[in-house]
Amino acid sequence: MLDATTITAPAGTFRGATAAKVTSWRGIRYAEAPIGPLRWRDPVPAAPVEGVLDALAYGPVCPQPVNPSIPLGTDIVQNEDCLSLNVWAPADAAGPLPVMVWLHGGAYTFGSSSQPLFDATSIVTSGQVVIVTVNYRIGALGFLDLSELLPEGGFDRNLALKDVLTALRWVQTNISAFGGDASRVTVFGESAGGGLVTTLLAVPSAEGLFHRAIAQSSPASSMYGPGRARAVAERFVTEAGLDGAAVTALRELPVEDVVRVGQAVYAAVPSTDPGTLAFAPIVDGDLLPEAPVDVLSEGRGIPVPLIIGTNKDEASLFKFMKSPLIPITDDRIQQMFTDMAADDPSIDMPPIEQVRGAYEHARQGAIGLGIARDIGFRMPTLWVAEGHSRVAPTYLYRFDHSAPFLRLIGLGATHATELPYLWGNLTSGPKDPTFKLGGKRAAIEISQRMQERWTRFAYGQEPTADGAVDWPRYDAAARDTLVIEHTDSVVPDLDAALRSAWGDEVLSFS
Repeated sequence: MLDATTITAPAGTFRGATAAKVTSWRGIRYAEAPIGPLRWRDPVPAAPVEGVLDALAYGPVCPQPVNPSIPLGTDIVQNEDCLSLNVWAPADAAGPLPVMVWLHGGAYTFGSSSQPLFDATSIVTSGQVVIVTVNYRIGALGFLDLSELLPEGGFDRNLALKDVLTALRWVQTNISAFGGDASRVTVFGESAGGGLVTTLLAVPSAEGLFHRAIAQSSPASSMYGPGRARAVAERFVTEAGLDGAAVTALRELPVEDVVRVGQAVYAAVPSTDPGTLAFAPIVDGDLLPEAPVDVLSEGRGIPVPLIIGTNKDEASLFKFMKSPLIPITDDRIQQMFTDMAADDPSIDMPPIEQVRGAYEHARQGAIGLGIARDIGFRMPTLWVAEGHSRVAPTYLYRFDHSAPFLRLIGLGATHATELPYLWGNLTSGPKDPTFKLGGKRAAIEISQRMQERWTRFAYGQEPTADGAVDWPRYDAAARDTLVIEHTDSVVPDLDAALRSAWGDEVLSFS
């Protein structure tokens, strides 16, 4: 029987809290504070706790700009000392349960493991699983690579990715004390978190740290190499006014300035180079030897079962928020195509008019949204599904459901709108307008089915749901896609027109 109050693991002894038949332990350190001389250095695994630690409150979140679309919760502190994780488990669990390790999204620049949306009470009780949510370094603190620009500074690269690997090793060592089964770990994430999941599948040293994977709205092709990483670092150093300054000045830069400068770079890079991100994992030839989209599309990723998919209207949120990340206007899309061809002359780029033809029935103004959605999310997802299905069971979905209010304001099934359904936290409070025009009953039913499918997959079963259509494995013959709506359906070759328009070439932003 799982102790509902105090747990002793190799990492130390932790006192949790029980509510609604779920015990949670929050703010557990998995790596030492990456501050001072450890800023922009590889994570150092945390030393075991001495005595009993009250794991009752979330740890600090990684410093970041304010983003109204990503509420971090109340009483949350921002601090570089942010490398912590949280564990939820059924209070009455008997025997080791499957573990699901969540990597939050936020364009590699925003978000945290403690967002109210990611309270795991609902999914733990319905699915009888152990959930772990992980903080990792974001923005310039997690993805800036100064190693080539300032080789004398002892700077490391791919820090956020290494944070996640360190957390997964913590899970392997410690999770049995919390009622989890270290031999059944599913890593799952959305947006940037989904990008980290598909990246992990291409990291050779990650093999054995997880046994199943779920990638939701992964920007799988949005990585870059050392050359682009150096250009971002140069931009950061210039923006910070530290050209020619000593290396120590960067490590002594107030964290508020790191965030401010990082935000300026975050906004500037996609404005000058549409379709690219300032901060993302780096194809460094070492930890990440090759671009993940290339590895996975060729069936060379870590061969674990995979669920992967996107939302029907991914890009509408970026237009609504006036985000610089997604190229929507004609001139920005044209520049993106030109830049991609220049980056890799060996790529056989599809003619832009051929691509536009796939959206010929879209209303005026929606063509750019469709192209942005598909080059950013849907096409990389199809390339990954096609290749990975040759080496492991793979399941492809598209989330099409949206509440009437979201349809009315033109968002539809936009980016991240599947998350409240998966986590069972359908509203953010009494003022949440999502179900102002109805749709709550349908949402509850969809939520129950998603939780069943995701958690049964974590158990090593087929991702089925009671009373719903079975979800066939993806293969190159049928190309079945589960369409998640009020009533789920399976559609063969849902993306045939897209594949025809974009062609067979795998495009990468690296």
